[in-house]
Amino acid sequence: MKTQQHRQICLAQNFLRSSKLVHGLVRMSAIGPSDTVYEIGPGKGIITAALASVAGQVIAIEKDPELVRRLRERFRLFDNVEIVKKDFLAYSFRTGSHKGQSRTLDYKIFASIPYNRTAQMLRKILYDQSNLSEGYLIMQKEAAKKVSGFPRETLVSMLAKPFFEFQILSHLRRTDFWPVPNVDSVLLSIKRRTRPLIEMQDVVSYRDFVQYGFGRWKPNLRLAFKNVFTYKQWKCLARNLDFPLHATPTELSFEQWLGLYHAFRWIDLSSRNSTNISQIPY
Repeated sequence: MKTQQHRQICLAQNFLRSSKLVHGLVRMSAIGPSDTVYEIGPGKGIITAALASVAGQVIAIEKDPELVRRLRERFRLFDNVEIVKKDFLAYSFRTGSHKGQSRTLDYKIFASIPYNRTAQMLRKILYDQSNLSEGYLIMQKEAAKKVSGFPRETLVSMLAKPFFEFQILSHLRRTDFWPVPNVDSVLLSIKRRTRPLIEMQDVVSYRDFVQYGFGRWKPNLRLAFKNVFTYKQWKCLARNLDFPLHATPTELSFEQWLGLYHAFRWIDLSSRNSTNISQIPY
């Protein structure tokens, strides 16, 4: 018992108590018989069982050898459940052949992720050769707000939103978990956009632009971008995109940031002083 509790503390993982609650959370998702679903850190399998009742295939990734043994015993008669002994951060998603080329197969994720590995797992889920179509993560509320840009955008949300949509689907009670955590948790929905709002050839440029704005440590964005936009251009952008002239990075919505980036891309920096401001697209 002490060994198991020590293991959970080390991983900062808190498991849901009620199978009824878990089934209700799974019903909030769009997971169906045609879907392959990955689960991260299944523990004793309370979420695995709920996923197995709705998904075509469930791949549960667990790093603890003892839990893997118990999970394989519990689900040995389930044709649609596979238990993989692996650290999720070191796991490579399944690939298949498409037009003669190897590619990562489409998949969904439903998981309750450890609080102390949230940032690492989000990076892998969103960016590491990701072909995620939808994700449903039970996670710390503050981390979910940070990645979803609620109530204000963050650098993390700004880098993810051109490719994904985020929504908090449910707020959970601390007593829904064991051990009881000292933070609040939510169910966060992640959906890949059908078409990215940034073209692939512009991804690096967009990332650098946003990081520049958030990382300049200036009192406001006008000063941060003073070597990028003239005062006249900035004043016009503030008026047309409807943000304060002295706005800070977190005071702009995602849509306003996107408009700002499109204007930046349009302007020829080598001749911006002669740019016709009225022609800038937003």
